[in-house]
Amino acid sequence: MDRNPTRRALFVGGAAAAVAAAAACRADRRADRPAAPARTPDVVPFHGAHQAGIATPPQVHAVFVAFDLRPGTDRAALGRLMRLLTDDARRLTAGRQGLADAQPELADRPARLTVTFGFGPGLFAKAKLRDRQPRLDLPRFSIDRLEDRWSGGDLLVQLCADDAVTLAHALRLIVKDARDFAAVRWTQRGFRRNQPAGQTQRNLMGQLDGTVQPADLDKAVWISDGPEWLRGGTVMVLRRISMDLEKWDEADEGAKAFAVGRDLRTGAPLTGKAEHDEPDFTAKDELGFPVISDNAHIRLARAADPALRMLRRGYNYDESISRDGVADSGLLFVSYQADLHRQFVPVQRRLAASDLLNLWTTPVGSAVFALPPGCGPGGWIGETLLA
Repeated sequence: MDRNPTRRALFVGGAAAAVAAAAACRADRRADRPAAPARTPDVVPFHGAHQAGIATPPQVHAVFVAFDLRPGTDRAALGRLMRLLTDDARRLTAGRQGLADAQPELADRPARLTVTFGFGPGLFAKAKLRDRQPRLDLPRFSIDRLEDRWSGGDLLVQLCADDAVTLAHALRLIVKDARDFAAVRWTQRGFRRNQPAGQTQRNLMGQLDGTVQPADLDKAVWISDGPEWLRGGTVMVLRRISMDLEKWDEADEGAKAFAVGRDLRTGAPLTGKAEHDEPDFTAKDELGFPVISDNAHIRLARAADPALRMLRRGYNYDESISRDGVADSGLLFVSYQADLHRQFVPVQRRLAASDLLNLWTTPVGSAVFALPPGCGPGGWIGETLLA
């Protein structure tokens, strides 16, 4: 028998009046430590017009967890779940323990923790909200070798932090909160180098990954039209891309640069000298061939209109090693865009058709989520849809 009432049980039973009593029962003098100052370097403010964890400078560690709603989790139950999740998220990101936190000592260091929520296509069907669903469909691309264990999901929680213990503690609390409403479908963990903000990260193939980002997030990322409940939010794509690093190791540096269209050491386009030099796609070599190949990654991935660029926030993964010493490695490609079918889909079609990097990379997972706008201190994530 559970001797310590949790908010999950209280919300499920509808006994909202018992919340105050449950809080009072925390007589161990550890509950509700004062929130850290909202602007300390260790704290990313939770409240705002947009959810944190999107335009936030990326943290070192990330975990993405997708849930499938349990039968009977209707719109009302989903609203209770999102209130519950929002409450723990605002506490943890401020350096405070969750109300039913069995390890409150682990909440003391927020480490720039962000908790971001997204709604997948299945959520709208199960909550009978199809009439309010934005377009979240992706075509099947020719290079896809998608596996169910890395794809889909009704509800997404993205957690990012600069400390792995902080992240593990937050993940466990979020999963416990959701347990009565949803089952975990998949969990994907990623990492980045700990380096100054503004420096482009390298992926496990050695490439500088994410050089070109949108300058105007209001146009490229935040939704200003379409479903009213989603305005101020965005659409997120998560693609799990497996890398054949053994095969990549066999290629010489010239072949790698030719495939990418950049010098791997500096990140400069083959027509330039520095990473952020504009590539010259019209330049020819002495034989009359394009210096940057027609099938080079940077040519095919480029959106000519800056407003159609995606905000990318990729994380590396490196997991089990086989008996012959080959690691399961790759990239968790994460992008945020205001319009899935004007921004992500055209680029991915071009890449699928002829990107030279397809010789070494394979998409094995894919999921799309609508990320609602942020909330104020008295609100909760998803209330624009579910309230």
